[in-house]
Amino acid sequence: MSFPLDKKCFDIVNEVKIHFQDKNAVKTLSQYLQHKIKKNTIVVCIGTDRCIGDCLGPLVGTFLTSIGFKYPVYGTLKNPIHAINLNDQMKKIYTLHINPYIIAIDACLGEENFIGNIHIRKGPIFPGKGVGKSLPSIGDLSIVGIVDKFAFNDFLPIHNIRLSLVMEMAELIAKAFMEIEQ
Repeated sequence: MSFPLDKKCFDIVNEVKIHFQDKNAVKTLSQYLQHKIKKNTIVVCIGTDRCIGDCLGPLVGTFLTSIGFKYPVYGTLKNPIHAINLNDQMKKIYTLHINPYIIAIDACLGEENFIGNIHIRKGPIFPGKGVGKSLPSIGDLSIVGIVDKFAFNDFLPIHNIRLSLVMEMAELIAKAFMEIEQ
């Protein structure tokens, strides 16, 4: 099996990492996702609209539902999945979907030189970890957008993030999903 992707940003086994401003970002992400998506796929977009730095997931969910994405999408600006309702929402999802293949999407904090990167990897997301919360892991495949730098003993940087960065990253992730359908 071969993938026509740039080797510098793609590990054929587990992950893809690319900056959202890379001219090949949509193509790279969609080609990777195309080989991972399954019939029983659902997309769970994690975050809240009450904090710019944490609205990446709900923005992606809103974009996907507004354009009629063919797979079920949970977590939008209107109905976000966040720390307070995460357990209840996941119970509801598992009630509605037998053995789902979950693609989880969330914002995260990382090293300053990785801000703007989008990472897709096999395995779950650990929501809230970057801001000191202990929540259950979610997903079989995770997509994270690095929206700001992580600083020890400072859980406020997520409030100084530009909405334009988060919007552009969310639009790009949604476009990558839509390219799968074409």
